[in-house]
Amino acid sequence: MAKKRQQSIEEEQRQSRKEILLARKHERQTRQVRLAVMGIGALLGIVLLIGVINELIVKPSTPVAEVKGTEIVMRDWQERVRFQRAQLIISVEELSAALGQDIGQVQQFAGQQINLLEDPETLGQLVLDSMIDEVIVQKAAAERGISVSDEDVEAEIEQTYSYFGGESPTPAPMPTETVMPTPSLTPIPTQVITEVLPTSTPRPTATTGPTATPLPTSTPVSLEAFQESFSETMAQFDALGVSESEFREVVRAQIYRERLTEALVEEQGIAEEAEQASFFYIVADTQEEADQALADIEASDYLTVWNTIRSQQSGAESGSTLVASELLWRTQEDVQSFFGADVAQAAFDGQINEPSDIIVVESMTEGETDSYYIIMVSGREVRPLTQSAIATAEQELFQNWLEEQRADGVEIFERWRTAVPGRPILDRRFLMAPTPTPALPTIEVPTLGPTPEEGGN
Repeated sequence: MAKKRQQSIEEEQRQSRKEILLARKHERQTRQVRLAVMGIGALLGIVLLIGVINELIVKPSTPVAEVKGTEIVMRDWQERVRFQRAQLIISVEELSAALGQDIGQVQQFAGQQINLLEDPETLGQLVLDSMIDEVIVQKAAAERGISVSDEDVEAEIEQTYSYFGGESPTPAPMPTETVMPTPSLTPIPTQVITEVLPTSTPRPTATTGPTATPLPTSTPVSLEAFQESFSETMAQFDALGVSESEFREVVRAQIYRERLTEALVEEQGIAEEAEQASFFYIVADTQEEADQALADIEASDYLTVWNTIRSQQSGAESGSTLVASELLWRTQEDVQSFFGADVAQAAFDGQINEPSDIIVVESMTEGETDSYYIIMVSGREVRPLTQSAIATAEQELFQNWLEEQRADGVEIFERWRTAVPGRPILDRRFLMAPTPTPALPTIEVPTLGPTPEEGGN
């Protein structure tokens, strides 16, 4: 009995040691699994953290362009794209309200804005180009000691909303009065000119230039009205995820551009007068009509033919395409933009009061006929340029300077193409096909029988 009891005790001890060893082994395995899981979790956490840091810190700080040593980072560019999208959306919405929510008319008048909103890459490129220009401008402005303060920005915003600190706005410069040319030929009969019939063929319209009528001035508003209007605008931007600070930076960039343009004009100078010409012209759509008009001029004189055509302007009923008109005091560049290089050359090189030969102006539009001009210069002299012409020359000067600056020291990184913001989003109703106007119902008119009197007859 004692021996069996001893064996039983030893067996129990062996089983206990075995269970302990198994328990220790299981514990080691469990610990290893836990460590592996913790390691995988830590690795996933690190990967996630790296992704978050990359998306929120590293990627927004990566440059999308470098301009003469200054980087344009992705964060700033994306904020500007969102601002531009918001501005376009607000303009479309305001146009829609003005047009009574007529989607068809909105698509007609704001088609370009809608297309830009639906083409993020093109919009992103335009914004990036604009920001590159801003860096170039601000660097050049700093070299010239030009700066724009927060007070300047505030004053510009106030003037945009017609608030002038309770004072009247500075009067706009008076446009240059156009002096009518002194007739060197037989004066044109007044009754002939006033009886012009409408034409069926579009022709360049002779622009008489600005008159001495003062430009309309802004009606000053009160401080309360300005603050209300500006707050409404900022609320619109805020609803689309755009901050007021971004709005102000855009205004600041515009002021820099204007002040640098003024500095460039002062440095390089802009001509305020130029040789200009006035001339009469007769134009036809066919060689045969032009030949006949020239023959008539040779048989009599230019003004007689011009007056005759002017009083019988072309139309569907006349069967003629001849048109007679006059262009007053334009530079050679203006004439070229209206009529082409050949007409401009004739206007500035031809003899005064002498009819030109037939000048063929080839059509640049497929399907349209060429034009045949016979002109006669009535005057040519150096004259002051209009304010609009001077402003155009100033902008051309600035653009030429800007293109020269962009030719060197500008690098664009293609990574921006995969990161163009698509928000805020334009309301989808502006992309729908407009509802067609319902056709008016056709009412069949019944055939009336004879009246009693007619029946009696």
